[in-house]
Amino acid sequence: MGAAVPPSSPSRVLVVEDEPKVARALGEGLTSEGYEVVTARSGEEAFFLASSEPFDVLILDRMLPGREGLEVLRALRQKGLLVPVLVLTARDAVEDRVEGLDSGADDYMVKPFAFTELLARVRALVRRGRGDQLLRLMLADLTLDVPTRRVARAGEEIDLTPREYELLEYLVRHRGTIVSREMLARDVWREPQRGTPLDNVIDVHVTRLRKKVDQGFPVKLIHTVRGVGFLVREGEGA
Repeated sequence: MGAAVPPSSPSRVLVVEDEPKVARALGEGLTSEGYEVVTARSGEEAFFLASSEPFDVLILDRMLPGREGLEVLRALRQKGLLVPVLVLTARDAVEDRVEGLDSGADDYMVKPFAFTELLARVRALVRRGRGDQLLRLMLADLTLDVPTRRVARAGEEIDLTPREYELLEYLVRHRGTIVSREMLARDVWREPQRGTPLDNVIDVHVTRLRKKVDQGFPVKLIHTVRGVGFLVREGEGA
């Protein structure tokens, strides 16, 4: 019996692998099975692509130049991305597998592996359905419609700039957790190596966002944690 045929609308797979031969083999093999394949060669490239484009599955090598695979995975999960991830690694110790799964991996394969087995696991992950975005985020009476980027509080629509929306979505996805300015510079502004800090720029955007979201409402949602960062929660801040 042959392998199951992917749906007519091809599932998108992001292959993150820095070894050219392995990346090429995976790309050609998956493409021949009807998948649409995008390849990344570094952790930074993988994080950017996974954060900005929809994928049905990520195949993520653990050992990558620059940003290590599990670090990328943890950052994607913290960002709220739920796309299924299959981690590839040469490490076969139990503790390594546990670390991978605890970091947010859905499946784990040790190199070398049979392509037919990898294909079966990809099909299983695709069947779980695309989970790249939570379509609707809610906090108290605040709602964010992710596909349309529409924001409303108590049923009243709030007009946000693109950057203000990205900032609010990031904060809401990290509700109950203190978000530092360094995290916002890295994940929202995507400028972690900027020569001068973005603190002032971030503070101005948070101030404007707080006015739009909290002004006129008795319950405040956006709080500043002095000297640390910001916290989104219903009620008093830290």
